[in-house]
Amino acid sequence: MLDKRAFYINGSWVEPEISNDFSVVDPSTEENCAVISLGSQADTDKAVKAARGAFESWMFTPKNDRLELIENILEEYKLRAEDMAKAISLEMGAPIEMARQQQVGTGLNHIKGFINVFKEFQFDQDLRSDTPHDKILYEPVGVCGLITPWNWPMNQVTLKTIPAIAAGCTMVLKPSEIAPLSSIVFSEILHEAGCPPGVFNMVNGDGLGVGTQLSSHPDVDMISFTGSTRAGIAISKAAADTLKRVTLELGGKGANLIFDDADEKAIKNGVLRVMNNSGQSCNAPTRMMVENSIYDKAVTIATEVANSISVSSGHETGRHIGPVVSEIQFNKIQNLIEKGIDEGAKLVAGGPGRPEGLNRGYYIKPTVFADVTPDMTIYREEIFGPVLSIMPFDDEDHAVELANDTNYGLTNYVQSEDDAKRNRVARRLRSGMVEMNGLPRSSGSPFGGYKQSGNGREGGIWGLEDFLEVKSVSGWSN
Repeated sequence: MLDKRAFYINGSWVEPEISNDFSVVDPSTEENCAVISLGSQADTDKAVKAARGAFESWMFTPKNDRLELIENILEEYKLRAEDMAKAISLEMGAPIEMARQQQVGTGLNHIKGFINVFKEFQFDQDLRSDTPHDKILYEPVGVCGLITPWNWPMNQVTLKTIPAIAAGCTMVLKPSEIAPLSSIVFSEILHEAGCPPGVFNMVNGDGLGVGTQLSSHPDVDMISFTGSTRAGIAISKAAADTLKRVTLELGGKGANLIFDDADEKAIKNGVLRVMNNSGQSCNAPTRMMVENSIYDKAVTIATEVANSISVSSGHETGRHIGPVVSEIQFNKIQNLIEKGIDEGAKLVAGGPGRPEGLNRGYYIKPTVFADVTPDMTIYREEIFGPVLSIMPFDDEDHAVELANDTNYGLTNYVQSEDDAKRNRVARRLRSGMVEMNGLPRSSGSPFGGYKQSGNGREGGIWGLEDFLEVKSVSGWSN
């Protein structure tokens, strides 16, 4: 079993101030695979002090020096890609091939994307061409607490740390205690890349401990959090007394609107998108809404696709889905599947219990419900597992009404060959992102949502600006 109790503070690996061991469980086997320590207030204070001490010098580091560091991080990340993939597969159950290609790949792409944005960004700008003595300065927010989840570890860690470094911020990262191993590898990457002491710090801990300590800490200027809406509310309350900036990327309950003129692969692709990463994606299109005239056909196709998906260990190669991350998540998903049955949804694929032949590990059957209605729990709650809900709609207005009938507003999806219809619907959907006809959003697009899906945007220039203050100066001498 791996011993990973140390924290990365002020450029060194240090032992916890107080011993508080926590076992990391391999969800493919339910066996303990590592031990970490959960940080105390003393550990958090030490990390924040290091970040505060490094801030002024890092803030005024030339842009080219910060760019060089990020480019070094990119090269080290490439060198450690296999270590990273194995860590992610071990800690949260992603199939190893998926971990190599998608999980590690998202981090790689984000680092590259921020390098491109950073090269072009001007931190000193004129207000207007006719105001030569008015300058707008973009300056770092300060010390940032970065709190990241377990479902796409490097996606979220790179979306926060890289723009924070580029902006001139210093930081304390608290990864999920359930899946901390990838962030330990990432900390090693930053160390090897030459990150100055105190600029980046990492303390393991849980939400009630280190998460709350960072959120309420008077020397932390900003919290960037990705996770559940419930936790986002708690963080906002903890941060309120110090009026620090809080950016939140929270849950989702995406609608996938499939009109009767959609491409024939739209239904299959929609099911596969939900099941990817074992359903553990906040932007998954978990509510499939299908025009009446093709509804029965869609249910048949969705059932066949779900039944064709294999489930197996994260350590095995192949195109399958792995377990969900933990016993808590397993039990939550099982309860919601039972709830769907009890409330009258039509179970057409999957259902309660583990897949056949898998008696140990947090494995969920790829599950599809048809005839789901807005009064049902599975229509409302984010399940965060391989579970799809299908329902019919009458026309365009009805489709938009159903899609917007949620507390969330992260990502919605539209499938139609009618260009004008797609554009109309995209404008009416109350979500931070809309993907149409299976075309992914390009690198550098902003990621974030409306309503209870959070605030702020990650990725591209928007992700960099989240870590910047705007200062307006008059009387500037050019």
